[in-house]
Amino acid sequence: MSINRRKFIGSTILAGASTLVTANVENKDQTNKVYHGPNGKLGVAVFGVGARGRGHVESLLYRNDCDVVAINDIDQDSIDQCKAIFTKLGKPLPQVYLGNETYYLEALKNPAIDAVLIASPWEWHSNMITAAMKAGKYVATEVCGAFSLDECWELVNTSEATGKHLFFLENVCYRRDIMAVLNMVRQNMFGELLHLEGGYQHDLREVKFNNGKQLYGGGVEFNEKGYSEARWRTRHSVYRNGDLYPTHGLGPVAMMADINRGNRLTYLTSMSTKARGLHDYVINGPNGGPSHPNANVEFKLGDVTTTLIKCNNGETITLFHDTNLPRPYSLGFRVQGTKGLWMDVNQSLMIEGKTPKHAWTKADDMLKTYDHALWKKYEKSAENAGHGGMDWFVLNSFIESAKKNEAPAIDVYDAATWLSITALSEESIALGSTPVAIPDFTRGRWMKRINAFAQGDY
Repeated sequence: MSINRRKFIGSTILAGASTLVTANVENKDQTNKVYHGPNGKLGVAVFGVGARGRGHVESLLYRNDCDVVAINDIDQDSIDQCKAIFTKLGKPLPQVYLGNETYYLEALKNPAIDAVLIASPWEWHSNMITAAMKAGKYVATEVCGAFSLDECWELVNTSEATGKHLFFLENVCYRRDIMAVLNMVRQNMFGELLHLEGGYQHDLREVKFNNGKQLYGGGVEFNEKGYSEARWRTRHSVYRNGDLYPTHGLGPVAMMADINRGNRLTYLTSMSTKARGLHDYVINGPNGGPSHPNANVEFKLGDVTTTLIKCNNGETITLFHDTNLPRPYSLGFRVQGTKGLWMDVNQSLMIEGKTPKHAWTKADDMLKTYDHALWKKYEKSAENAGHGGMDWFVLNSFIESAKKNEAPAIDVYDAATWLSITALSEESIALGSTPVAIPDFTRGRWMKRINAFAQGDY
């Protein structure tokens, strides 16, 4: 029942892209290649240089082990703003690929590109990923973007066929408090895990409706009249009803529960509330009102979507998606086991035998005690990076893995599994919250794979 992506962005364009990338498949004898781009550095291309992509570009330009050699976008303003970053930092301008939606295929012919970072609108992620892998590139992608299980399998099948890696840039896995809790989980502080929660709970109405030249400019316009994410993100809320952004909540708890590494997700059931938030924002928001054309838009996405997942080893995971209502930001994490629990909504925990019984204890001191080794080592490097420093960690892991052409900390099997939740939640909701099976994208390898996330130097 999930939406057909080819209808969503145009079957003619995508069919042409599929034909073009087929000829770019590289032989698997390059699998063990160690990358060394211009000047002995990793050559990186960034596809999609909107606000998020430009943030990645700037972070990469501060490194001394890689060069941003190419950028791609369809928007002149985004390209110009990105080029200004190079000028500000005194860096050589990259090769610019400005053209139609499939012009990124021209960039993939550039031999100076060793690795590709994808930060384009969601509907282009999977096409760009598979094209880049077929072109022999190490690939990293921003989160979200799968429209069907077929797309998720396509990521896995392409990676396995080409021997090329996909790094899924789920930055929340590297959040400092979450990594401290992961450290506590691995030291059995919570006992045997039983239940975990997470979500994407964030008032994004000003992002989804925007008619100014500022990312959070407000207004009630989207699609062609919108700016930045409002030009593409809002239409998902018009046509889709499911958990459109599951990975921020699922990724961190999946690592704690050893998903795809001794454990797996087996099935889920989802339900969604009625849709009211975006319509109300059009009626009452800046420059809106009952007579505004967008007041007639019927939004399909329920304002709060809840998904319950069962794991092979007996744990349950609850995910929440809540982006269309007035609310404070919270990813809503909860980690609960036989010895206690932690919740980030009140930054408190209770550990049997270590904190007072039946009472919350502020988590600050214990999280400092169990601060992860990576944060202790790289705190200074990450202190000015985005999202409280976690952006530095996820980019650093990507670059270090790409330089050695080794399997990433968050790999193609994680990407496929976590992304599949969107399509499966849509299906479950459409079928009256019927349970639906979650595929094993590892094809049984989960039983022997070891959880090495955040176990090494990056």
